[in-house]
Amino acid sequence: MPLFTRSLKENSSEAVQPFLMGCGTKEPKITQLCLAAIQRLMSHEVVSEAAAGNIINMLWQLMENGLEELKLLQTVLVLLTTNTIVHDEVLSKAIVLCFRLHFTKDNITNNTAAATVRQVVTVVFERMVAEDQKFKGLTEEPPAVPGNSNRRSVSSLRPSAKDAYMLFQDLCQLVNADAPYWLVGMTEMTRTFGLELLESVLNDFPEVFLQHQEFSFLLKERVCPLVIKLFSPNIKFRQGSSSSASSPAPVEKPYFPICMRLLRVVSVLIKHFYSLLVTECEIFLSLLVKFLDGEKPQWLRAVAVESVHRLCVQPHLLQSFCQSYDMKQHSTKVFRDIVNALGSFIQSLFILPGAGNTSSTSTPDTVRHQIKCVMTCVCGVAVFCPRVDAVCVFAVAHEVWEEMVNACWCGLLAALSLLLDASTDETATESILKAELSVASLCGRLSLVTPRDAFITAICKASLPPHYALTVLSNAANLSNKVYSIQGQSVQMVSPSSESHQQVIAVGQPLTAQPQGTVVLTAKNIQCMRTLLNLAHCHGAYLGTSWQLVLATLQHLVWILGLKPAVGGVLKPGRAVEGPSTVLTTAVMTDLPVISNILSRLFESSQYLDDVSLHHLINALCSLSMEAMEMAYGNNKEPSLFAVAKLLETGLVNMDRIEILWRPLTAHLLEVCQHPNARMREWGAEAITSLIKAGLSFKHEPPLSQNQRLQLLLLNPLKELSNVLHTDIRQKQLECVLQILQNQGDSLGPGWPLVLGVIGAIRNDQGESLIRTAFQCLQLVVTDFLPTMPCMCLQIVVDVAGSFGLQNQELNISLTSIGLLWNISDYFFQRGEAITEELEREEAVLLKQAQDKGEPLNRPFHPAPPFDCLWLCLYAKLGELCVDPRPAVRKSAGQTMFSTIAAHGTLLQPLTWNIVVWKVLFHLLNCVRKSSTTADKEKIESGGGNILIHHSRDTAEKQWAETWVLTLAGVARIFNTRRYLLQQLGDFFKAWEVLLDHIQSAALSKNNEVSLAALKSFQEILQLVTPMKDMDKLDVLAAMDVPPVLMESLQGSGPGRPLVRSDSLAERLVQRYGAQPSLPPPGEELDDSALWWSAWNTWYRIGTECTRPPSGGKDKLVFVPSQPFLTALIQIFPALYQHIAGGFSMEDLKKLGVILHGAVSVPISSDSSPFILPSYTEAVLTSLQEAVLTALDVLQKAICVGSENLQVMYPAIFEQLLLFVEFSCKPPQYGKMETKHVANAKYNQVSLCPAEWVALNYVPFAERSLEVLVDLYHKTACHKAVINEKALQNIIKTLRIPLGLKYACPAESTWKLAVSSLLKVLSIGLPVARQQASSGKFDTMWPELANAFEDFLFTKSTPPDNRSIQEFQRNEAIDVEVVQLISTEILPFANFIPKEFVGRIMSMLNKGSIHSQSSSFTEAEMDIRMREEFSKVCFETLLQFSFSNKVSTPQEGYISRMALSVLLQRAQDVLRRFVNDERLSGRCPLPRQQVTEIIFVLKAISTLMDSLKKTQPENVDGNVWAQVIALYPTLVECITCSSPEVSSALKDALGPFKDFMQPPVSKVQNGES
Repeated sequence: MPLFTRSLKENSSEAVQPFLMGCGTKEPKITQLCLAAIQRLMSHEVVSEAAAGNIINMLWQLMENGLEELKLLQTVLVLLTTNTIVHDEVLSKAIVLCFRLHFTKDNITNNTAAATVRQVVTVVFERMVAEDQKFKGLTEEPPAVPGNSNRRSVSSLRPSAKDAYMLFQDLCQLVNADAPYWLVGMTEMTRTFGLELLESVLNDFPEVFLQHQEFSFLLKERVCPLVIKLFSPNIKFRQGSSSSASSPAPVEKPYFPICMRLLRVVSVLIKHFYSLLVTECEIFLSLLVKFLDGEKPQWLRAVAVESVHRLCVQPHLLQSFCQSYDMKQHSTKVFRDIVNALGSFIQSLFILPGAGNTSSTSTPDTVRHQIKCVMTCVCGVAVFCPRVDAVCVFAVAHEVWEEMVNACWCGLLAALSLLLDASTDETATESILKAELSVASLCGRLSLVTPRDAFITAICKASLPPHYALTVLSNAANLSNKVYSIQGQSVQMVSPSSESHQQVIAVGQPLTAQPQGTVVLTAKNIQCMRTLLNLAHCHGAYLGTSWQLVLATLQHLVWILGLKPAVGGVLKPGRAVEGPSTVLTTAVMTDLPVISNILSRLFESSQYLDDVSLHHLINALCSLSMEAMEMAYGNNKEPSLFAVAKLLETGLVNMDRIEILWRPLTAHLLEVCQHPNARMREWGAEAITSLIKAGLSFKHEPPLSQNQRLQLLLLNPLKELSNVLHTDIRQKQLECVLQILQNQGDSLGPGWPLVLGVIGAIRNDQGESLIRTAFQCLQLVVTDFLPTMPCMCLQIVVDVAGSFGLQNQELNISLTSIGLLWNISDYFFQRGEAITEELEREEAVLLKQAQDKGEPLNRPFHPAPPFDCLWLCLYAKLGELCVDPRPAVRKSAGQTMFSTIAAHGTLLQPLTWNIVVWKVLFHLLNCVRKSSTTADKEKIESGGGNILIHHSRDTAEKQWAETWVLTLAGVARIFNTRRYLLQQLGDFFKAWEVLLDHIQSAALSKNNEVSLAALKSFQEILQLVTPMKDMDKLDVLAAMDVPPVLMESLQGSGPGRPLVRSDSLAERLVQRYGAQPSLPPPGEELDDSALWWSAWNTWYRIGTECTRPPSGGKDKLVFVPSQPFLTALIQIFPALYQHIAGGFSMEDLKKLGVILHGAVSVPISSDSSPFILPSYTEAVLTSLQEAVLTALDVLQKAICVGSENLQVMYPAIFEQLLLFVEFSCKPPQYGKMETKHVANAKYNQVSLCPAEWVALNYVPFAERSLEVLVDLYHKTACHKAVINEKALQNIIKTLRIPLGLKYACPAESTWKLAVSSLLKVLSIGLPVARQQASSGKFDTMWPELANAFEDFLFTKSTPPDNRSIQEFQRNEAIDVEVVQLISTEILPFANFIPKEFVGRIMSMLNKGSIHSQSSSFTEAEMDIRMREEFSKVCFETLLQFSFSNKVSTPQEGYISRMALSVLLQRAQDVLRRFVNDERLSGRCPLPRQQVTEIIFVLKAISTLMDSLKKTQPENVDGNVWAQVIALYPTLVECITCSSPEVSSALKDALGPFKDFMQPPVSKVQNGES
């Protein structure tokens, strides 16, 4: 401070003095100037304490004189505010001065003074605050303990504090209407002003009271009692109770100004000094509650509400109340009472006027104001929680909050519900909703379920249209209604009909059954809905079971607004399905996308919920969905899909922790998928499949490939869907599988069994489209994913592919699936080693597990190695398909199976082959045989649709026949190609027998196709070659020397591909088995004879059965084996014989003969005869006959090169051939069957008769047999066996039949061949017979031969009329040949030949030479001329041997002579008779027969003459000459004959006589000349 100023201040008393004196003049102008000067001094702070005292005294005088009152006030204010020098009495005097001025008559002065007093009071306390600040750091002595006297306690205070203390104390005195201690000179004071001053001090300087005990003491001892005392009139007063005369004293009426100020003081006390005045505050609060009572005046209640409001906005206070009162025993439940009182107050506002207890003075405005105030109050209480930060929540003991909530929730709920119901203003509604939301959230955090649910229910109800029946909410409301009571009276929800004031923004269908018709949504409903969304969004973690309420409400609202689920579960505004009943205003239309968005965000935010809360959400959605399902039962109404859609959405956003909610979520969705309502079902499936796809494509940590459990968990519901019977669901499921395969197929790993299970879970009742989709999946798996899946799954793939083959809905799929099995087998083949390794690793693990458990390993085909088991499963599956009811499937499966075994069978280990043979192949054969034999013979009209079926397949039996054929062929081929491999198995012989048994039963089946095929298979297994030691790669057929006929039939085209062994495969097999598969170890030969003899027995049984003639009568239906079948059967024999030749016995040959004979005897059905029979004109053998002869040929060749003991079989072969030769004349009978012979020999034409059976034309066969016979005889005539068994005699005996029939033979060629054959045979056999003459082995042959000659040369049959001369001549030439044979081969050797035979020959020749002299004129005589040459030859032969001297016996000579004389005598007779007849007839010509006869006789004479000329003269008897010469005269007589032919013949007869014109010289013999 500058020196001047300081000195001025020190001398300020003197300086001020003049001005003071000026004021004393009381002259207004001077006074004003002086006061102004004093103020200037003050403002420069150059006034000392003494000067200040003087100034105040001067001011006081002016005040008393009533001068310059406003200036006075100004001066006091300046003095007190510019410095702190005024204390104690001076200060009190200044303050009193101001008070005094406040109570003048002038309003302006009054108001200014009031303001000044307020400011001065503030200044006093501000000085104290400043002083405290100044001494803050210094240590203070502890103040003396205050005693009863207030004055004593002041001594410890500093100056400013002391002033403040005195001032406050006197204010209390004044308000209490007591005399002040310090403010001496006060004349009057009002309570209202005093209370205002107290309030301002308490409000502005709370720290003064809190820091200084003296002041605290004042509060407790002076202020509180004062307030309580002043409140008494308000407490006792009851509105409407007028003071009656009987009352002892009139009750003092409450006085509004004081009352209002008192309440404000109370508010301040509670607000700032609650900690000091706990007990007092309890009283104050109880008073406040009482003031809210309905019986108090309306204004009092309004003022009380404001006070309460001031408290309610301080959360800490409310918390303290609760802690200090409500939570203490035996204490007033202050907090609860406050809230309940507010509730009652609000309710009273809405009680209808006219009830008699509403103050009629209250205007609507005041009511509105009160409502607003109360609303802020209640909202203040409600919002107290969120204002306390979370840290605080946990810092404060949990039970405080619980207690607070328990204390207040009922009242709050009552109040808020009522206010919400009544609110028509959007902002007010917003704050009410905010309050409700806050409480609900807090209750949730504190786990107070009942209050939480009650508040949420309130919001939910407000969101829905009025009277909307929603079960969840009504239950919750009942629960909360039980505790709606305030101060013992139940709170009635008096709801003003606020709907009328609300803007309707939507009309829609209710989701519930009640109410009927449409319902209305207002703007408030939508506002509440948003709050609800907000609650769920921000406080979802605390909702717990209340999710049920929230979601149920949202579901109904969404329904009314017509939001429908779209992709991913998002709800979009959709056109209402129910019709045009949903009407939305433009206002709500713009809101809908927002609401939809919030809804989605709500469920997106579920990703921030903890696990428990998330489970609550899921459970709530599930139970909502259950309700929706219940409602959707039994009606076609559109179901609510809200819950399902939101389950989907929730699942999608919580993919990172999907494990914890997957089971409940999918279990429920699976139930939805089984719902009868299609729309509901469809969404269930949509949800579950979307979740599975999302789950698999989500980038989990760790990834799915390393978390098998999770992957299986995700895929499991997909499998469960297979149990759903609805087609649409299965369709969705399979589409999902298809997408999974396309997107995650490579990474499915352990999920494959599940996925394959789903694909394979098809049933025949599921319809084509499903099966088609499932099959698409399977095709994708087989084409793309076999390498990526674990090998353990390959077996499942096989099973699944098989099940598609077995389904009967779609034939093409069945066939394609068989193709897939072929592809799978190729895959096994290519990846064999890798698969084997992996499977063996797996097997080891499984085996260990099984051993640990002490169980056997449960795997199909167990003992076999795992890779082999895979093949076995494949074969078994194909085997099942081979007996499918549909022929096309059977055929395809059969071909595939045998191709697979052929192509890849080498990979199997030897022991596995055992299973293949017995469990797969033979099992299949058994099934097929059984099905074939029991198949239906009914005709199938068409093959479905308009497909025509070929007649060869038009019954089930015929279709099964084809299968049987395929199967048998396949098995046989396997036995053929894998023979060596199979033979190493122990029971190969048994298997061979079983196979032969199958071949036999097939061969004997009544179906031509099967039986023929069985024989083809038989042929095939006979191609087996026992491997030679040198391993020559012999061609199988060539090795057996099978004739070419067989070659063709054996190369039957089968379904299999030829087995090509690539080097790599061979090497792999060597590695695997350590040996070449089809070669035996060196030095080891297989003994096969048992196999071949077994085959022979089978062949014999088949042959016997099928060639046995039927025994039944005519009516019985007879089965006759077909020609191709028999042909094939016989063609098997040569191949079979190769193997059994060594042990083939006579017994076996007989068996063979029976079969061959039987086979040839079988007739043909008339239908097929045109295709089998050659036309009659061409002599061709049928293939069966060829085969029979081939069989005999094979045998004969074998015997030829065989050992001596084999040659005893020759006669049997002759016998067999002779039987066949006989067929030419006597066709064989087949049992008692009637057969028509196809050809009529007489007319050389084929006539197909209507008979059922046609016998074959056996002539070519018999003739060929005859040629074979001759040929064989040619080779074997000298064999002992042939001689001993009289083969030649038998041949002659047999040939005698056609020779005897001659022209009566069925075919002319037969007897001609018979003759030529006889000649050939005799040319070989007669020399042998002559050699063996002495042994007598041929004795019986000669008579047979004589008979044969006689039957032939003098046949009883007549030649046909239409023969040409050339033919007769040719036939005659044959007769001549026979006679020549007699002349060359028999007669010259007469001495070796029995004489009876020679005699018969001579008589035959004689008969031949005189054949002409038949006495009867029959037609036969016409032919006589035709055998001139024959007669001539007979005659010559007769002559030649008659004139021979070499006649061994006299008897023979006699026969010759006699024959000649008879001949000549006959000639003489004929000539004479002719001459006589010629004379008698005159000009008339003789009969033709007579002319012919004479011509013949003349020719015979000329022949005789020729013969005599050629013969040695000594051989001719004399009588003969005499007889010859005696003919001459008779011949001469004939010259007169007129017939030129006779003349010509006569000329020929007479010519030779010129040689006899002179008798020859002869010796005399026996005395005769």
